[in-house]
Amino acid sequence: MIVVRGFCLALLMAGVGSLVVGCSADAQSEIQQDGEDSVGEVSEAHKADWGKHDRSRGDSLYVGTQDDTVKRFNAKTGAFESVFVTPGSGGLLGPRGLVFGRNENLLVVNQNVDTLINGEILKYERKTGAFLGAVVSKSDRDAAFSPRGMVLKDRRLYVASMGDPDYVLEGNPAPNPRPARVAVFKEGGGEWLGDIAYGDFDMKCVGAVCTQWSPRALVFGPDGALYVTLMKFASNENPNLAPGRILKISEYGTSKIFVDGDDCGGCGLARPEGLAFGPNGKLYVTSFRKDPLTDNDKILVFNGKTGAYEDKIDLDVAGAPRAFSQAILFGPRGKLFVSILGNGPDTGSVRRYDVRSKTYDVFVPAAPVGPLVGAWYMTFGKTDPATLAYDD
Repeated sequence: MIVVRGFCLALLMAGVGSLVVGCSADAQSEIQQDGEDSVGEVSEAHKADWGKHDRSRGDSLYVGTQDDTVKRFNAKTGAFESVFVTPGSGGLLGPRGLVFGRNENLLVVNQNVDTLINGEILKYERKTGAFLGAVVSKSDRDAAFSPRGMVLKDRRLYVASMGDPDYVLEGNPAPNPRPARVAVFKEGGGEWLGDIAYGDFDMKCVGAVCTQWSPRALVFGPDGALYVTLMKFASNENPNLAPGRILKISEYGTSKIFVDGDDCGGCGLARPEGLAFGPNGKLYVTSFRKDPLTDNDKILVFNGKTGAYEDKIDLDVAGAPRAFSQAILFGPRGKLFVSILGNGPDTGSVRRYDVRSKTYDVFVPAAPVGPLVGAWYMTFGKTDPATLAYDD
């Protein structure tokens, strides 16, 4: 059985194909993975390493970019510090989720974008950015296909894999050879531990219409649950116009739709990806526009306990140049950092928002003014790798 501290996920188990659902809190202390430390010992060891990382040096913001690098910036000023991971190092082709793991090394999801190659999890040395090898290689049988977001909890890596949506859009009734999934791997050796079991990840076909919900990003919430953004793919529907969802998987393996773009009080949730809980306990989620004339790109704000729609932060204006985002992160002083893509004047930059006033400054400018060429996922050195919360 795979156990996460305070969290017994529904998993399709590696090698045996069985389904594990639920686990009482009383039973968790008695369960451990063969050959591993107990959950409590693993957790404390991880905390010790993370505390050392927080206090040992000044903080930086690390940004994966469209030129297949990871660049490092001063966490307080945004000043450029270095190209931390050099172009294509270790075969990097489309950096996505970034977290600092045990021993403080940087773990990076490599999507291998625009190819039919499986994704990877690559590791880079904490001080120099030198490539240390693949935790999960593209040649691994259970490697994720088109992976995006990643979080790390109790030495287990959770990776959102979109799978192959083209297979679904074509209405192919055969089983999808690259299905959507949330895959779980050991942080150390990269062994596949299983996939989180949720029925709507699977492609379902009724006649010529096939539907699948693909995970894009994920985060552990303050309540210990795992939250996952989902994009809908259906063979009779334009995915850019389809409503999105946020899935909540409780500590005990039960799942429910936390936010449904079809029924969210007019929130307009579409193609959600990046999500983060703010210091105020609210959930912030990126959302793309559905219509160029009447809709805009934005960050939606939901009640962190109920999922009720409360507010939004507009990133652009309907009919004007676009400024959409696929990755957000809270940083120093409770500010929200937003990577910007699109065709507007600060495309490729990182904005820093005051979530109360909804005002922002351009924290890291894009080329040619600054060194960024398309900002994607981000992490600070002091970002918790599970909750993505910032330790001020």
